[in-house]
Amino acid sequence: MKKLRILLTTALLIVLSSPGVHTASAAGSTAAPCPGDSPATAQAARAAAEPVTVWLAGDSTMANPSARCPVGWGSQFAALFNSEVTVKNQAVGGRSIQTWLYDPNVTSAKGADGECVVNPSTFSVRWQAMLNASTGMKAGDYLFIQFGINDSSSTCPRHVGRARYQQLMTMMAQAALSRGAHPVVLTPVAAITCSGGTATQNRGFVPETLAAGAATGAPVIDLQALSVSLYNSLRFCPNNGDYGSGPVGAFFCNDHTHFETYGAQRIAGLVAGDVRRQNLPLATHLK
Repeated sequence: MKKLRILLTTALLIVLSSPGVHTASAAGSTAAPCPGDSPATAQAARAAAEPVTVWLAGDSTMANPSARCPVGWGSQFAALFNSEVTVKNQAVGGRSIQTWLYDPNVTSAKGADGECVVNPSTFSVRWQAMLNASTGMKAGDYLFIQFGINDSSSTCPRHVGRARYQQLMTMMAQAALSRGAHPVVLTPVAAITCSGGTATQNRGFVPETLAAGAATGAPVIDLQALSVSLYNSLRFCPNNGDYGSGPVGAFFCNDHTHFETYGAQRIAGLVAGDVRRQNLPLATHLK
């Protein structure tokens, strides 16, 4: 009997040490895919283990804070991912898509086409850095693009027409694709405005964002619709004009447009939730 137990133990050790046998990895490590895993499962396992940089381009509703308020949702985005993801937030307050791309060369004059004159037509330092072949966007990275808050201004340098907006967003998405990165375009996040007891959408450039996504194959996150739905679920309306206290005050700055930290966290959660809902490969890195 003792000899039989020894023989069985030896046989088991030989099987376990044989090539092709999949065993559990050490605690806390990422297990390699089994040879029998489907291609999709194996690809997801590899993607979850590869470092990814998520680049953010946008305005103050996305930007890192310089004071207690406003807090852009982009500043809260990294906390939703595992350690394989690095978020580089290049959003800047007060920018339209054009001034973000061409600072400081967008003038206060309008041309014959009704658009702000860009002179010289040199890209901003921030966009040039993202396009840098060595240190900018690389294959497998993501570029999230969200503007449309300041672009509706009637005066330059912020003013951007609808066709120009679509053109520039499409150009940015194509630049990411040309580097093997994944663009994601977002409609502008809503401020809180009420029609009686219902929060309503209040931003433009939604059709243009959808069109830019369709033209490039980039996923579209309709953050305006998602944010309005959230405001309604939180019963922010009706509102008597007091944006500095109560649940609305905990979510928004006094201007009812920008976010306190809590509001920024909830908006970042909406974006991450739609990444998961659309089953983007980036979702494998979400906590």
